[in-house]
Amino acid sequence: MSGIMKSVLPVVMLILVVADQTQVITKTEAQSSTNCAATLGNLNVCAPFLIPGGATPGSECCTALSTVDRDCLCNTLRIASRIPVQCNLPPLTCSAN
Repeated sequence: MSGIMKSVLPVVMLILVVADQTQVITKTEAQSSTNCAATLGNLNVCAPFLIPGGATPGSECCTALSTVDRDCLCNTLRIASRIPVQCNLPPLTCSAN
């Protein structure tokens, strides 16, 4: 496995784990959660583009991203941003750079 893929794999796995943790109670919501996890799983094709300075995402990545529900993606990112605090680490802050 290339160095880039080794460094991107944990990020992709984190997204998949967080997606799995967004379980809900009702049947409709459970189906939505399953669909969210499945569409997030399809984002594996975008892994090479998560590295700073990586290439521009290709059509396969863009197509996969277009299938992810906006609420699904936002909820996943919100949950992921809370993980450092839950691990007794400083909160995640990102610059605009």
